[in-house]
Amino acid sequence: MPPAGMQRRVEAIGGRPLPYGILGGCTTVLDVTDPHELLGVEWMALGCCPVLDTDWCPPEESPGEESPGAESPGAPPGGKHFCRPLPEAAQPVTVYTGVECSTPGWSYEEAVAHVRAALELGEQQAVESAFWRYHLAPRAADLTPAAGAVSLAEGVAALEGCLAELYGGIGTLHVPAGAAALLGCCNLAHRDGASLRTLAGNCVIVGSGYSAVNSGPDGTPAPAGEVWLYASGPVVVRRGPIDVIPDRPGASIDRRYNDRRVLAERTYVPATTCTVCAIRVSVRP
Repeated sequence: MPPAGMQRRVEAIGGRPLPYGILGGCTTVLDVTDPHELLGVEWMALGCCPVLDTDWCPPEESPGEESPGAESPGAPPGGKHFCRPLPEAAQPVTVYTGVECSTPGWSYEEAVAHVRAALELGEQQAVESAFWRYHLAPRAADLTPAAGAVSLAEGVAALEGCLAELYGGIGTLHVPAGAAALLGCCNLAHRDGASLRTLAGNCVIVGSGYSAVNSGPDGTPAPAGEVWLYASGPVVVRRGPIDVIPDRPGASIDRRYNDRRVLAERTYVPATTCTVCAIRVSVRP
């Protein structure tokens, strides 16, 4: 047995966020300094309007058809269609964590270092949860058939078909972490540098925050043994600096209990574009 005595305090066991989450390789993360961007952003949608083919010449007339001067129904061959780009917007979400400790046991500097590390470890999960609840679910078209949940492979196929028809570019699949292991069963995703990609080339975000919510477009959680998958256009996340509150030692002390409280928070503006589709899949073998 070790000798008797007081235990020694050592550094906390560090951690790393999941590598394929919403702040990973699938997402464009922008560290912004303009505070106005952290109040929300808006833009004109790009890529939501279809690109169509056209005929350069009208078909030749067969004998007995009306003369070229006769009126024909519908748009003339080679007629062009115009699409009005729609405005899109993204709203901010502020994530935070706070620590509390007895004042004699912790200096202000130690508390700040601890709370910053805690925020950097857990903020991805909080952003994923908020993005799912406030951005993905309310906008999604539910592709789940009347018979109920489909297999994971069928779900991925349906979502990629939705993306191909309505967006056409490289999109993003949003997968709860609880279903991630099954992506390898049918070679549904493979590593591509810092990201996961499907055979079609779409990027895959695997989120612990998605698992925590796991709700459908109407907000109803998935039944046991099932998860919701979402698909969207590319994801761009604007990120502000970490704010530590309070910003000086004296203000961090609650003198009624002689406790020190320090909070760290950061504002994010996660955004995607064009279509969002959803489908419920089974994760049972």
